[in-house]
Amino acid sequence: MLKVLRWLGANLSSFFLALMMAVVVWVSAVLAADPNEERGYPNPVKIEMIGKDPGLIILNNLDENAKITIRAPRSIWQQLEKNSGFVRSWVDLTGLENGEYILPVRTQVRISPSQIISVEPGEISIKLETLLVKEFTIDVIAEGDPTLGYRLGQARSDPARATVSGPISLVSQVDAVQALLDVDGVSETVKRNVNLRAVDSNGVIISGVSISPPYSSATQDIALLGGYRNVVVKVESTSQVADGFWLTNISVTPPNVTVFSQDPQLVNELPGFVETDLVDLTGLSDDVDIRVTLNLPEGVELAGEESVLVRLSIAALEGSLPITLPLEVIGLPPDLKATLSPDTVDLLITGPMPLLNNLKPGGIRVSINLAGFTPGVHQVTPIVDLLPNHVQVASILPESVEVIIAVSSTELTVTPGIIQTTITPTP
Repeated sequence: MLKVLRWLGANLSSFFLALMMAVVVWVSAVLAADPNEERGYPNPVKIEMIGKDPGLIILNNLDENAKITIRAPRSIWQQLEKNSGFVRSWVDLTGLENGEYILPVRTQVRISPSQIISVEPGEISIKLETLLVKEFTIDVIAEGDPTLGYRLGQARSDPARATVSGPISLVSQVDAVQALLDVDGVSETVKRNVNLRAVDSNGVIISGVSISPPYSSATQDIALLGGYRNVVVKVESTSQVADGFWLTNISVTPPNVTVFSQDPQLVNELPGFVETDLVDLTGLSDDVDIRVTLNLPEGVELAGEESVLVRLSIAALEGSLPITLPLEVIGLPPDLKATLSPDTVDLLITGPMPLLNNLKPGGIRVSINLAGFTPGVHQVTPIVDLLPNHVQVASILPESVEVIIAVSSTELTVTPGIIQTTITPTP
């Protein structure tokens, strides 16, 4: 035993030296296979606020992320990049009261081996204030004036109350919660969902507070004043529009009006409508707007405008017209001649009757364009042009014509035959 102890005493330093050399070699081998890398963490790390008293509120905006630089082996980095839950950043508010503080940002990496090199920001300025919650009745505020002859009735909100929460310095300034309704020019009850707002005693909006619920269903009743009544406008007309035209539509603006009388009984005796003065349609052939007064009983007046706008929509009657026309050859070189079979076509023309009644067949051309054609037999589609506006070709028979093109030693003169055409418009 004594010999063993003496041997250990003589060789202990050599033993530790060998052990240290082995550790160095092992570490070198590990680092060579999995080297350390120092770089910024690529995933966003939101700075959390922990330990805050629920009776306090943070005034300043702390919605920011921490920029963290980490040193770790490559294998550790692979895990950090895949799982953002390994890195956490926070500020501890435990035990803090009203006031302003500058607090350090704490960071933790939940995987080893790793080392945090730097954190930005390293500290954060925080302002804490007491949280105040108050309940208010929602006031429905009507903006604008209803139509003449109408008045504002009862206003209500659903729900009837709202809660305002926020820092005591702001909530203590709130005097009312309002729902604004636009009633300008309306003649019936208004109901819609509107956003709520918190205001002080001067009507100035208080921002920085929360309202729950943020909106309400607000209703503002609209009622007629005594002696007023809303009635429909009925257009009265006389005579007829021009021949070949018809009245497609009559519209009036406004479609109903408010009438007034010092004697409410006269208004109540109205049949629910009032007639316009007679609108003369004689000879009208196009759309027209006419300002027309109303035929009101004695003692009854129109509230507001003294007349209404009557819009008359007038269109021409549509018809059809069959025409037989000769074919005209165009584009044929002088050294070629063409034989057409047939040399006439039957057209069915449609359009407004006034245009068809005055249509002259000589003003319409039906042509065969043979530019670029070579000798031989061809099927060519006739082309109709020089038609008046609003007149169309409903059909053309035949749809194609047989054309025989041959070489001519002399210039070919094509003289279409004279075709007697009888034009009888058909409505």
